[in-house]
Amino acid sequence: MNRVISKIGSAIVTVTVFLFALCLLVDFPFGSYLVCMVLPIGYLMMAAGFHQECREERRAAATVGLLFSAIYAVLIFVVYFAQTTTVRLEELTEQARRILDYQKGGLLFHFDLLGYGMMALSTFFIGLSIQPDSTPDKWLKSLMMIHGVFFLSCFILPMTGMFTTMASGEAGSGGSAALLVWCAYFLPIGILSYRHFGKGKI
Repeated sequence: MNRVISKIGSAIVTVTVFLFALCLLVDFPFGSYLVCMVLPIGYLMMAAGFHQECREERRAAATVGLLFSAIYAVLIFVVYFAQTTTVRLEELTEQARRILDYQKGGLLFHFDLLGYGMMALSTFFIGLSIQPDSTPDKWLKSLMMIHGVFFLSCFILPMTGMFTTMASGEAGSGGSAALLVWCAYFLPIGILSYRHFGKGKI
């Protein structure tokens, strides 16, 4: 059961990252919001698998990674559930829309960045817990730990106001390009994780 759940989670991560990139390419925001609410489910399942399989001397790192994955999931659900319900269905004042609408670069846009910062910390600590025994696993460990660097940009740069324009129409293409680069980076993590759990370690 542990292996099945971990493999399914890895598959969900792989598919949702691909679909998110596709929604960006065809400019389908509602689709990307829906996909972003499925991605944390898969990532939590995947993180739980790494936590379950790690050796006792690395369990603290895996536990921290799992906890950060839960924080990531909560923030992302809040952001995108708001986009698909309140923002889409309610008549909002301009001030409320500036705060709640992801595309306006307000509070929830910054919560989204914070969420992916927590995900970056999660991958870093999970990467620390992995003890690779093959070349693909070495790549997986490296990709997850390097992904942890995204925490700095997601946590610190929003305080400078740098990312606010990425959510505006003026810099929309630049923001989409950055997200596509992230998708290209994270997609192999999902694929390698699926392969990893397919070896039947847990």
